[in-house]
Amino acid sequence: MDFSRRRFLTTSAVAATAMTADAAQAARRAAGEAAAPQPSGAVPSARQWNWHAHEMYAFVHFAMNTFTDKEWGYGDEDPKWFNPTDFDADQIVAAAKVAGMRGVILTAKHHDGFCLWQTRLTEHSIRNSPYKQGKGDIVAEMSEACRKADMLFGLYLSPWDRNHAEYGRPAYIDYYRKQLTELCTRYGKLFEVWFDGANGGDGYYGGAREARKIDAPKYYNWPSIVKLVHELQPEACTFDPLGADVRWVGNEDGVAGDPCWPTMPNVPYEQAVGNSGLRGGEIWWPAETDVSIRPGWFYHADEDSKVKSPARLIRLYDESVGRGTNLNLNLPPDRRGRIADQDVKILKSFGDAIRATFAKDLAQGSVAHASASRGGRFAPANVLDGQRETYWSTPDAVLTPTLTLDLAPGTRFDVVRLREYLPLGIRVTRFAVEAEIDGQWQRLAEKECIGAQRIVRLPQPIAPRRVRLVVLEGSTAPAISEFALFASVAPVDVPAIVSTDPTVLDTTKWTIVAASAPGAERLLDNDAATIWKQPAPKPGMPASVTVDLGSRTSLAGFTLTPSRQVMADAAPPKGYAAEISTDGKTWTRAATGEFGNIAYALATQRIAFANVVEARYLRLAFAETALTAGNLAVAGIGGFIAR
Repeated sequence: MDFSRRRFLTTSAVAATAMTADAAQAARRAAGEAAAPQPSGAVPSARQWNWHAHEMYAFVHFAMNTFTDKEWGYGDEDPKWFNPTDFDADQIVAAAKVAGMRGVILTAKHHDGFCLWQTRLTEHSIRNSPYKQGKGDIVAEMSEACRKADMLFGLYLSPWDRNHAEYGRPAYIDYYRKQLTELCTRYGKLFEVWFDGANGGDGYYGGAREARKIDAPKYYNWPSIVKLVHELQPEACTFDPLGADVRWVGNEDGVAGDPCWPTMPNVPYEQAVGNSGLRGGEIWWPAETDVSIRPGWFYHADEDSKVKSPARLIRLYDESVGRGTNLNLNLPPDRRGRIADQDVKILKSFGDAIRATFAKDLAQGSVAHASASRGGRFAPANVLDGQRETYWSTPDAVLTPTLTLDLAPGTRFDVVRLREYLPLGIRVTRFAVEAEIDGQWQRLAEKECIGAQRIVRLPQPIAPRRVRLVVLEGSTAPAISEFALFASVAPVDVPAIVSTDPTVLDTTKWTIVAASAPGAERLLDNDAATIWKQPAPKPGMPASVTVDLGSRTSLAGFTLTPSRQVMADAAPPKGYAAEISTDGKTWTRAATGEFGNIAYALATQRIAFANVVEARYLRLAFAETALTAGNLAVAGIGGFIAR
C-alpha cells in the first residue's frame, strides 16, 4: 500500500471533519432536510483551504544580490556590502497592499547564504554588515510592518547555501533545521514557508570553491522538514517538494495552465504536469504562480524600463488567480531598501483597477434558479450570497445541471467569476457560460475546471436578459459557491522610464541594422515577454544581431536578458562575441567570453568591456546555446556607459 504523510494528513483532516458533520447530518435527516453531498476525490486540508482565500501576495527578493547586481550570489560576498541607505519596511508593505495583495513573503536567505536576521548560527549575516551597526534585523522589521498593515507574513529560506562549508554533508541539514526553527519561532505567525528548487552546484562552501551535487529529496528529507514547519507554525503552508502544501506552477512567467487542476499524482513533482495539474489526481497539491514585476528577481537599475505595465499585471491576474491559483508577485526593493517609485506607480494603477472591477457584484439582485436543486441549504440562491461556506448543489444523480440567473434590466458586464466549494473536492470537469441575447442563447465561453475560482473575461460588455452556467461534464453533483458578474475597469497607463541610473542607455533610440533571423526588434522593446527566437547556431554559422545606437557613444558594455519562458526546445546563448564600429564598416572586437550560469539562473547578463570604446554600432554574435536545444532564445539586449 502506498502511504504518504500527505495522504495521512489529508485523510485525517477529512475524517475529523466527517465525524463532526455526521451528527449534524443525522439531525437534519431527522428533520427531513437533504443531506450534504459527500466529498469527491482529494480535498484540501484546513490550512490549504485557508491558503486558497489569500489569492495574491508579494514575493520580496532583497538580499546581498541587491548590492552585487546579481541574481545568484556565489557565497563569498563580504557582509559589509549589504548596506541599504534608507530601508523602509512600511513602504515595501504599503506598495504590496496598494496593489491589492494580502501578504508578503521575504527572502530571509538566498542561495549565497547571507542571512537577513540576527542569528548566531553563521557569521555570513546582517550581524556583520554596516546596516544599523550590525544590530539590524530585516526579518523583524518586515514582520512588524506586516502586522501593522494587517498583512500576512511568510518567509523564503533557500535550502541551497553556497557559503556554508558543510553544504552537501549531514552537518548542514542540522544547521538548516536550526535556521528554520529560529525563523518559525521568533517572528510571529507565518502563512507560508517557501523552499526553492535550486539545489547543488558550484559555490564558495567555506573556501573550498568547488561543485557539490546532491540528491535533494534524500539529502533534505523533505517530509521531516515539512513536519518541522507544521509543528512550529501549524497554519503555515509549505511550498514545493512532494509532501508540501503547495506546488510550483512550472514556470516563472506568471501563467497557470488552462485548466489548472489543484490535484496531482502522488509522485515527485514533474514540471510538465505541474503547470496544469491532473484531473482526478490522488492528492490535493494546488499551484502557486510566481513571477517578478521585473525580468529579474532582484532589483537592477537597468531593468527600470522593463517593469511590467498595469495592463500586463491585469492579464497576469487573469492567467493565475483567474485560473484558480494564487499569484505570488515579486516586488524587489532597490539599494535604498524601498520599492522603486516606478514600480509603486504601476502597482497602484493595477490595484485600483482590480478594486474597481470587483467592487460590485452585478449579479446581486438577480433571481437564481436551476434545472435541479438539492433544496434547503443547497438552493441556487446560495451562489449570490457572497459566503464562502454556502453553495448550490443537486441530487447525487444529477451531474450536468444548468444554473440560470435572471438579471435586472440593464445589467451590463464583461467579467464572470465562478467558484466551487473546495472542501467537497473538484466536481465539475467541463462547463460553459451562456447568455440570452435578443431571445437567443449564445455561448460565451467553454472551459475545464472551476476550482478555487475561474474568471472569464469577455471581449466586450454585454447586457443580456439572462446568463447561465451549464455543467457539461462532472464527476458528481456540483457544489458551486459563487456565480458573480462584474464590469471591468481599465488601469491607468503609467509611462515607461529609461532608468534611475544615468549610465543605462535608452534602447528605444536603438534600431536593428541586421540580424540572423527575423523579429530582432523584440530585443529592444523593453518587454521580457517578447522573445527573439531562431534555430540554434551551427559551427561557423553563429546567430548575430547588429544595432545602431543612434549616435556615437562611449560604450562601457552590454547587457543580455535571456527568456524566462519555459520552452521545450530553446535555450539562451552560451557565450558571446561583441564587436563595435563607428561607421558600420570597420569592426573591432570589444569582448568575448561565456555568460555566467545563464542556463539555470536565467538572469540578465551584464558584460563590461575591458576599456570604454567609442561606438555607433554594436554587433553581438552567439556561436552556441548554453544547453542542447534546437533553438536559441533571447528576450532583450541593452548597453551602458561608464560611471
